Amino acid sequence: MILVFGKTGQVATELQRQAEVVALGRDQADLSDPAACAAVILERRPDAVINAAAYTAVDKAEDDEALATVINGEAPGAMAKACAELGIPFVHISTDYVFDGSGDQPWKATDPVAPINAYGRSKLAGEQAVQAAGGHYAILRTSWVFSAHGNNFVKTMLRLSETRDALSVVADQIGGPTPAADIAAACLEMARQLAAGQGASGIYHYGGAPAVSWACFARETFERAGRPVTVTDIPSADYPTPAKRPFNSRMDGTGLMQDFKIEQPDWRMGLDRVLTDLKVNSQ
Repeated sequence: MILVFGKTGQVATELQRQAEVVALGRDQADLSDPAACAAVILERRPDAVINAAAYTAVDKAEDDEALATVINGEAPGAMAKACAELGIPFVHISTDYVFDGSGDQPWKATDPVAPINAYGRSKLAGEQAVQAAGGHYAILRTSWVFSAHGNNFVKTMLRLSETRDALSVVADQIGGPTPAADIAAACLEMARQLAAGQGASGIYHYGGAPAVSWACFARETFERAGRPVTVTDIPSADYPTPAKRPFNSRMDGTGLMQDFKIEQPDWRMGLDRVLTDLKVNSQ
């Protein structure tokens, strides 16, 4: 049995669609209470644990860093310790936000971390706590998650296109949009391999290819959805946010391919699936 923390989020939803898992919502496992999360694991004694829950309000975290750090930092550490005690694998989802976003090369798992906002700092705390727990673990750093569920860039663009025929979108932030369905599949495969004594504990990167700007991502979304919307490129300075965003969110997935034979996903194929999913659900 695979125990999943998270129930309604993008990746948690996809995990439930793809496998027989036990998914815990906030009412069953509140990440603001790390000890309770650990207790659930020790009580249920699963074969593996995947943490797909997090504090994801990037801008709000600037004023709420203490809570974000408990949820994104202390809770994963407590989960990892419980898994280490039981001798079972723990798969944890992290983010490109642990880096400072400089340069134009894909980030490697071994590159120096230097988060530029509170959310990134909270997620880095989680990575460090998971590593310190000493068990069998895999930390999967990913970027620009999208799906037919929850709040994400694709759904926002489609909603705006219903009332507008022109949009200005940031073009100087570059990254790899990553389908939540592919992240879920990667997490399940990593958990399976680790439980079978394969793969290797460590930090891995998983981002969609090819790398694009938000503006290009928007254009591709409108084109594939058949929405006649004109996208104008703007710099990040023209769209200020409380939390700084990294300019470079490219991810190097070489390690994941070497250790788990999991390839980088083509986000365009994932986008087609999401658009089909949204169309079916709207009928």
